[in-house]
Amino acid sequence: MQPSVVEASDPVPSHNGSGETSEDLEENLVEEGDVIVMEDRNAVKRVWPNAIVPYEIRPNLGRVAEIRKAFRMISASTCIRFIPHKNELNYIHIKDGKGCASFVGMIGGRQPIYFAPSCSVGNLAHELIHALGLYHEQNRYDRDKYIAINWSSIIPSKKGNFKVKRGNTLNQPYDYESIMHYGTSYFSINGKPTIVPKNKPKTIGQRSHLSRMDIVKLKALYCC
Repeated sequence: MQPSVVEASDPVPSHNGSGETSEDLEENLVEEGDVIVMEDRNAVKRVWPNAIVPYEIRPNLGRVAEIRKAFRMISASTCIRFIPHKNELNYIHIKDGKGCASFVGMIGGRQPIYFAPSCSVGNLAHELIHALGLYHEQNRYDRDKYIAINWSSIIPSKKGNFKVKRGNTLNQPYDYESIMHYGTSYFSINGKPTIVPKNKPKTIGQRSHLSRMDIVKLKALYCC
């Protein structure tokens, strides 16, 4: 299957609310703004063995302190560890690009993660979690119980980013606070919300930390 790409981003004061759109990345098919998706699931089965992710950073990229901070956001609360790549066959390669993007799960070989100048530490943590195996929260099969999609406010070419994904939710509840959730105005054509939380007001789309449920899901995926 031809892989596709999906991106995520910090909320920004613009009409479409997303800095994680990577339509131009190496001719890959972009979905949801930042994910290079290989399976129609909320979590994939190809995880990193022993919860260890070898990495390398493109030499001219710099930003090593920010990258290590993103690693710590994940490792501080889970068993997942990021180690410098030596001779491992499978590893992530953090590089510059026109946005933030990642494949979902371990795909094998040298696996790119795009970390553009416009991307924050939280954006990179989001992409790393894609690489660990999780999709966007707002695309899960039961999302219509928790959010409403304002289709008329979405950029027409981006409506596919809001499709429901059938698959494994790791038996965990919907998480408005997830670092993997879109913000309210992502891909808006008119400045109005594209996602409206149901029941009571919720702040969604944060990129500052892993939520409690993000941690639970990663621990479930990596059996730790």
